[in-house]
Amino acid sequence: MLHQAQLFALLAFLFIGLAQGRAGSGAHLKASFTGSHLQRRYSDDVRYDNYTLFIKGRRVFLHPGEFHTFRLPVPSLWPDIFQKAKAAGLNSLSVYLHMGLTNPAPGVVDFGSYRAVKPLYEAAMKAGIWIVIRPGPYINAETTAGGMSHWATSEVAGRLRTNATDWKAAWKGYIKGFIEETEPYHIANGGPVIAVQIDNEYNHNPPEQAGYFQDLVDFYRNSTLDALLTYNDVGSKSFINGTGAVDLVGLDAYPQGSDCSNPLRWRPVVMTMRQFHLDANPWQPWYIPEFQGGAFDAWGPDAPGYDSCRILTGPEFESVFYLHLWATNAKLINYYMFYGGTSWGGIPYPGVYTSYDYGRSITESRELTTKYDELKRQGLFIRSSPEFYKTEWIGDSSTGLLTSSNPDVYVTTLKNADTPASFYIVRHRDSTLNSTVTFQLDVTTEVGVVRLPRFVDSFTLSGRQSKVIVTDYSFGKSSSILYSTTQVYFAGVIDGRDVILLYGDLDLDHETSFAVDAPSIHPPQSSSRVTVKEAVNRAGKSIVTLTSLAGSDGLIPLYQSEAQLVLLADTATATTFWSPTISGAEADPFRNFWGIGTNESILVGGPYLVRDAMIKGHSLALRGDLNEDVSLTVIAPRNIESLSWNGKVLSPDLRASSELSAFDGVFVFDLKSRARKAELEIPELGGWKYKDSLPEVQLAYDDTHWVVANHTTTNIPYKPYYGDGRVLYGCDYGFCENIVLWRGHFEATGAEKSVNLSINGGNAFAGSVWLNDVFIGTSFGNSTNNRNNREETDDKFAFPEGALFLNQDNVITVIHDNMGLNESHSGSDPKSPRGIRGFKLDTGLFGEWKVQGKVGGYHDFPDRNRGVLNEGGLFGERVGWHLPGFTLDDTWVERDLASGLPEQAAGVGFFVTKFTLNIPQGLDAMFSFEFEEDLGQLYRAYLFVNGWMMGKRVANLGPQAKFPVHEGILDYHGENTIAVALWAMTPKVRIAPSLKLKLNSVYEGGAGNVVVDNPGWSAEGRLEA
Repeated sequence: MLHQAQLFALLAFLFIGLAQGRAGSGAHLKASFTGSHLQRRYSDDVRYDNYTLFIKGRRVFLHPGEFHTFRLPVPSLWPDIFQKAKAAGLNSLSVYLHMGLTNPAPGVVDFGSYRAVKPLYEAAMKAGIWIVIRPGPYINAETTAGGMSHWATSEVAGRLRTNATDWKAAWKGYIKGFIEETEPYHIANGGPVIAVQIDNEYNHNPPEQAGYFQDLVDFYRNSTLDALLTYNDVGSKSFINGTGAVDLVGLDAYPQGSDCSNPLRWRPVVMTMRQFHLDANPWQPWYIPEFQGGAFDAWGPDAPGYDSCRILTGPEFESVFYLHLWATNAKLINYYMFYGGTSWGGIPYPGVYTSYDYGRSITESRELTTKYDELKRQGLFIRSSPEFYKTEWIGDSSTGLLTSSNPDVYVTTLKNADTPASFYIVRHRDSTLNSTVTFQLDVTTEVGVVRLPRFVDSFTLSGRQSKVIVTDYSFGKSSSILYSTTQVYFAGVIDGRDVILLYGDLDLDHETSFAVDAPSIHPPQSSSRVTVKEAVNRAGKSIVTLTSLAGSDGLIPLYQSEAQLVLLADTATATTFWSPTISGAEADPFRNFWGIGTNESILVGGPYLVRDAMIKGHSLALRGDLNEDVSLTVIAPRNIESLSWNGKVLSPDLRASSELSAFDGVFVFDLKSRARKAELEIPELGGWKYKDSLPEVQLAYDDTHWVVANHTTTNIPYKPYYGDGRVLYGCDYGFCENIVLWRGHFEATGAEKSVNLSINGGNAFAGSVWLNDVFIGTSFGNSTNNRNNREETDDKFAFPEGALFLNQDNVITVIHDNMGLNESHSGSDPKSPRGIRGFKLDTGLFGEWKVQGKVGGYHDFPDRNRGVLNEGGLFGERVGWHLPGFTLDDTWVERDLASGLPEQAAGVGFFVTKFTLNIPQGLDAMFSFEFEEDLGQLYRAYLFVNGWMMGKRVANLGPQAKFPVHEGILDYHGENTIAVALWAMTPKVRIAPSLKLKLNSVYEGGAGNVVVDNPGWSAEGRLEA
């Protein structure tokens, strides 16, 4: 994603995109490979013209969201995200892979555990979700080194992301492994992968950067993976042609920025993006590989947290900014993120903390939000509207298109290139306004020019809102809407019947005009909530116009017959409806993909979530989630005789069904939820055992087996500030993640009074220093909501009287936190000098320096399952105290975590406890660990849950105090081991972490079959305590 410096540079002309489309249920829109603009440089299965992609010969509006599997390290939970994407009407997901996790050392490529792509692709196939896979090597993504392998930042002499020979040698093994894992799942082989993105957010100047892209393109073209190659540009119009050119180029955009501290302060929509596309690559569809779906939050006490980011980019933002994208005629749009997840362990880059919630539609704990509701309304409209895939941009209010009666309303007109359907996208002219405006609209329909609405007073935009007004809109097999003041929620064919569900604001009157199939047999009827205003024959069609009054809530049948069903609902009621697809022919590998293997769906209203539906004979099986009792409304084939919810057969409410519809195929049930949060027993975190985890500052400590830090050269471009020529950068010695310890030896004469140390750890780091066994201070990095950043310090540490041993070996011990390596943007370099950039006694010289990070370094770390970024160099981590199964002997003492370290000392201690969970099967429970004390205490805590570092609490900076942890990391049906490494950074101050296990919510349902994969302690490769 883009960072703020890139955003400001880009806002002047933001956007280049790739238009995408998608086949729908309407038989009248079965697109095929005709037309002069279609191009072929890759597999026949994925092609494009200047409107959209074609997948398997069908025109597709590609509509994905972003999901990073490495931020949800439980592969059996990935189907949960896929099912929620499908339920929102999305047809694809965009997925970054992380080279640094997969390629932890030279020659090691490991697609095991959560790094695997096979379960990703299989979950996609089962859900019917296309995959745009983005393996890097560079991904940005607010992750350490932008996703590149840490070892490459120190072992590669050439500049990364160029055609340097050693950089090419570094990435080839990883990309080769990716190709081998992915090729069987490419669409040409019956899989879900339709495109591969080359690297990310770069520039073709200077030439060695273009050469790098050409190396990548050539590597793919010479492989067995015959994929569409794409690129995500940042405004430079790079790699469209010439050296390094790919097949399809788009540009990302984050028009709202990341100022979550002011969530109600909007920037205006960017007006230049359509022209940018026309100038850059108009022969390609308008592609948006990343569009702002949320925002990242920064370290610091003033950082507001992700709830504010969710307001900044909330449903109103989605309404105005997403529909503005549609108005530019973009047809391939990826929302970054769809689900953000957790930057556990050493995954983050220094600008962000553990949570990667991103303020998105689905929270870090996998719960749906009001943003999800808006995304679903848009997603189901796109899925239902194949005429929207191939549209011409007719004009807008800036080009003199005078369609609105109110000049404060901005209108863009899109028209299908082959049918009469038109789409009028309306918003405030000043998109930042939060006022209410009314207007009328002059439109051209099959029956002529009409000023709308005709019977109710006006259209209304209520605050920050955008709408799509349709005219001559086809739905189902042969039906059409002449116009409506409402929005289209769903349209399609259910059991041979043309069905449309319209929705609108509850406080507005609405007007709808549509063609009816049999007015003489089933004449439209007025009722207490609906009035028939007109029933006429126009252009050979029987047109009826109905109005409904403000305050009409619930589901209202406007018209129903054997062949048609026109429904109206207020926005809240409509949003409770889902449209699960029904799989196609069993023999078709693409039977779950909408518009390719199936065009059949149903409507289900009421539940928190409907995951899927299956029809077998006369039985309909629904699977989904509940958080309360609901009335279940189902519109399905009329021959359904039995309906079940999560395996339980339901009895229909015949009276409610008949009141809603006089025709078969509409069913109503009472659905009871068994999700009762109060009934679950949640254990208290108690019975803590404690042991010191900083023996390195004890006088008798022996560092014989540590690595000697004696390098005098480095491939890292940031050289030491001062010292004696030795380079003390952790990455140069294989210790590039999390906490690293240094020990500098010197023989004291008694004249030494202080030491100067320049410590580099990245924004928000800390480094504590001891002389022998005496604490002499902490250097604090800083970050205050991405201001006042300090990624390194230069401090003088005075020696207390009596701390030196004259004419003997003395040791300076430094413990510092590596907050991740920088990304490659805005002048930063992932070759970050994490460690000690300067060391100097006020008199005399240091002797030997030694360094220790995580056990085994990046070559020989023992925990291959959790991977290279999970652990750091704390003594307890090296021994394995954080792992399930480690035996706590009698050297461990009882001590409550809230008591802090003994004698209020500075240092590091490990606290370990265990508890058992017994969550009933069939419930999806959302847990978190929360530090409840006020922000400001001078400690850091590293939270390990069954061996996984799931949280880094920086109590003096914040803002994060709540750390969600999923099933699969937590064992919901067994014992759990919790370890907290507590680093007290200042002595004799109150340090009292108050950690609680919280049950935040519970749902009946869930993805099911969650696998626990938490390998326990083994002595192999571990330090002996």
